[in-house]
Amino acid sequence: MKSKVILLSVTATVIAAISLGSAWGQEFKPSKQIEAVVHTGPGGGSDLFARAIAEMLQKEKLISQRMQVVNKSGGGSAVAMSYLAEKKGDTHTIGFFTGVWVTNPLTTKEATVTIKDLTPIVRLVLEPAVIAVKADSPYKNMKDFIEAAKKSPNQLRQSGGSVTGRDNLMRLLIQKATGAQWTYISFPSGGERLSNLLGGHVQMMVIEPQEAGEQIRAGNLRVIASLTEKRLPTLANVPTIKEQGIDVTIIPQARGVVAPPAASQAVVQYWEGVFDRFAKSASWKQYVEQNQFEDGYLTGPALNKFFDGLTVQMREVLKEAGAKVVR
Repeated sequence: MKSKVILLSVTATVIAAISLGSAWGQEFKPSKQIEAVVHTGPGGGSDLFARAIAEMLQKEKLISQRMQVVNKSGGGSAVAMSYLAEKKGDTHTIGFFTGVWVTNPLTTKEATVTIKDLTPIVRLVLEPAVIAVKADSPYKNMKDFIEAAKKSPNQLRQSGGSVTGRDNLMRLLIQKATGAQWTYISFPSGGERLSNLLGGHVQMMVIEPQEAGEQIRAGNLRVIASLTEKRLPTLANVPTIKEQGIDVTIIPQARGVVAPPAASQAVVQYWEGVFDRFAKSASWKQYVEQNQFEDGYLTGPALNKFFDGLTVQMREVLKEAGAKVVR
């Protein structure tokens, strides 16, 4: 009799444990197409990055549903961030963030959403940038460009994206350090920025290696400076901007993924698991190497800490560049 009581007790405990595990450990898996929101138009750095990742995730069979990249350009990152905020609790939407998702709200009163309002998933990479001119440009290095800009203030033009993005902030920092002045022209898509440079309508562009790689290899662009602390391995003959005597803060560019506000723990765990496996894949490692990325994998509390630190850092950079900070 006593053994039966013990057996019943053990059975009840096992059933309770299974039930509790079912209640707390329900797994999430996408059941329909996934929206991947980016703040740039087609051909922009975020657009290229998101599309490459969507393709690799399916190639590696890490997601069972199709990932559709959705371009929500406008207002720097404000339109994309607001779109994600409106999707509060949505289980089939993610966004690909960059540093402008931190800086834009710092300078824009109208911005109603900050990076901290969204749900952090993963930081994937830190991305370098270079300064490029057309291959037949008279500017062989940064000194040539600066001297020309000083001789003809605001006559030279730089193509770029958001005015709160890294490309314009680097312009402001370089201008402050050198006294040179040139004009910044904002375009909604990376394709337009690049085509205006190749067409000779602008004279310079701050661009990421992944966006410029094809044109550099084809001999259409000349890189005159790298915006990095050390020379890039594939551009070892190109000196850094500091090596050329321009001592400015190098603005970091991070790329990663966030989800809408109030994303469930199950959704967060699903995406963290996907990207953890993805970061170990051969496809991803090859992509990182080819595009000169630095592995920047972070999740959870470490990612939240990164956002807090980047916000403080970018607030100081904005002030140093002479931009007005509103929060």
